[in-house]
Parts: sequence; structure tokens; C-alpha cells
Amino acid sequence: MKYLTEYRNPELVKHYIDEIHKVTTKPWNIMEICGGQTHSLVKNGLLDLLPENIRMIHGPGCPVCVTPMNLIDKAVELMEKGVVMCSFGDMIRVPGSTISLLQAKAKGGDLRILYSPLEAVNIAAQNPDKEVVFFAVGFETTAPSNALAVHHAAKLGLKNFSLLVSHVLVPPAMEAILSDEFCTIDAFLGAGHVCTIMGLDEYYPIAEKYQIPIVVSGFEPADLLQAIYHAVLQLENGKYEVENQYTRMVKEEGNLRAKEVMFDVFEIGTQEWRGIGAIADSGYVLQPKYAAFDANKKFEIKTVSGCETNGCIAGEILRGLKKPHECPQFAATCNPSNPLGAPMVSSEGACAAYYNYAK
Repeated sequence: MKYLTEYRNPELVKHYIDEIHKVTTKPWNIMEICGGQTHSLVKNGLLDLLPENIRMIHGPGCPVCVTPMNLIDKAVELMEKGVVMCSFGDMIRVPGSTISLLQAKAKGGDLRILYSPLEAVNIAAQNPDKEVVFFAVGFETTAPSNALAVHHAAKLGLKNFSLLVSHVLVPPAMEAILSDEFCTIDAFLGAGHVCTIMGLDEYYPIAEKYQIPIVVSGFEPADLLQAIYHAVLQLENGKYEVENQYTRMVKEEGNLRAKEVMFDVFEIGTQEWRGIGAIADSGYVLQPKYAAFDANKKFEIKTVSGCETNGCIAGEILRGLKKPHECPQFAATCNPSNPLGAPMVSSEGACAAYYNYAK
């Protein structure tokens, strides 16, 4: 295939739907990791086309949704101290324990919505009398660009630029989910954009240890259905292998140059996930040689960990234990205009997908 529209071809979609129905003889629970995959499944009505005994479980694959509340509180506190806070647009309405970044801006804080962390470096260079912090959120996918921003700031000799880091890693989250006593997952659809950077090496030990198929998938309807078809084929035949459906983007070794830059700036450490808790070795933290660019170390921040107190069940949704519509707040007190939790705010959040597209 050559063009993106080919992966939305109705005839191809119907072909894979038919094939899934043909091969499915048992009930299977399949988790798609990425929130982008969740949105595509819901928006395109694919969940209604699958056999009744294929249950898709929505995973924690939205970095905005899993950014811990205390980190948002830290960003708000820095804004209150006069720091220029820079962020991608999808973070600004996520609730902290008291207010969001957007509400902190309404109170007079300096919030800049950017498209690249390099823009934050430029702001720091142009405003040497101001402290500039970039809210570095994301999975492995965005880590290389944030690492490049640190490299660029170091080359310019900037003393007023730093990162507030919340980088989370997919494989440790998968293992945490599989280790849960309530886990019912039979197969995973791997996040294609993460594997574009990282490759496939980290997934082979998980597939072997838990004897579970992992099929790396793209995000278009035909991508997802082809990946589900291959996952079901493995399950029906008692196999547990790592497969790469997203071959047009994902290479076995990943992006070597991106990983080189990323691992020069970051090292692996424990990371807290909103609604899930701390997971060992599940995040990136700045290497000691770049400690001067670590906002956590640069500023005295007093905030402590908070928890959802408004009836939001984001943690259960992110762990795949419940669907959005099973939350009593869903579409009632919680909606995109008045989000109680991150999954209703983010463009990749499961609650937002169900609110906007599901029946």
C-alpha cells in the first residue's frame, strides 16, 4: 500500500472483519495500548463490527492521562512563582488537585502553548531574565525531541531553561497490568508510534514470560483490524509471538539515531502513573550530567502527591478494569466542558472517545 487512505478502504475493512469472524471460536480479551488506537476503534465504529466474544480493553496509552496529579500541581506552583511554563496544548486543561494550567494562566500565570520543545529553548534564549520550563510529557515517542531541546540549550549555554519531566514507558506498564491479579488480558496491540522509536526488542521477553501475543499496530481502521486478526489467529492456535503489523513505519531495531540522543540525556527510573501509582523502571529521568536542566532539582517545589477525590475512576479505566460508560460521572457531571479526570480532557483519552463517538 502507498497512500494512507488505502488503510481506510471499506472493502479492506470488511475483508478483515469477515476473517476475524471466521477464525474466532472462543472469547478473547485484547488490549490496545495506545489512546490513538482507542479513538480510531471507537470513532470508526469498529467495536460494533467485531464478534461479540472479542472484547477490546482500552489501555493506559495516553501520556496526558497518566501524568501524575502532583506534577501538574508542580507546574501550577512554578507559574505562581513567575516561571514561564511551556506546554503542548493537550496538557493545559488536565485537572490538578486544585486547578489546571489553563486556570493558573487565568489567574495571571505565564503559560505558553507550543508545538515543539525547541520553541521553549528559543523563548529562554530571548528572555535571559526569566526562567523557562518545558512540561516534558509523553511516551518514548516524544523523548527524542525533548532530549534535543536539552542538547540545544546546553550548546547555547542557557542557564534559564529546564524540563519538568513526565516520560513514561510502555513495556513496564504492560508488565504491571499483566501482573495484576484482576488481569484478564489475552493479547496486546502494541503502540506503533512507540515502536517506531524503540523497535521490538523489549516485547519478546514479555510475550515469552506471560505467554501472550503482542501485535504492533498502526492506527487506521485496516491497521487495527489486521492486527486484531493476527492476534486472534495466534490465540486460537495457542501461539504467543511478537508480530509487526506496522511494517511501513516500524523497524526491528527502531530509530537508532533517536535512541542515541535520547539515552544521552535520559536514564531509566521509577515513574508515578496517574490512577495507577509508581511503577519501577517505567520512566525517563534526566542523566546526572544534565541535572542543571531538571526543574525538579532546580526549584524548591512543595507540592506532594494527590489523588482523585471527585468520584473519577480514571485509574480503573486506565488499567482496563472498567469502560468509560461504567463511570457514574460519565456524560453527567463529567464531560469535555467540565472534565473531572484526564481521560475526558485528552485527545487520546478513552472517556473523550466514548463521549464524542460512541453510541
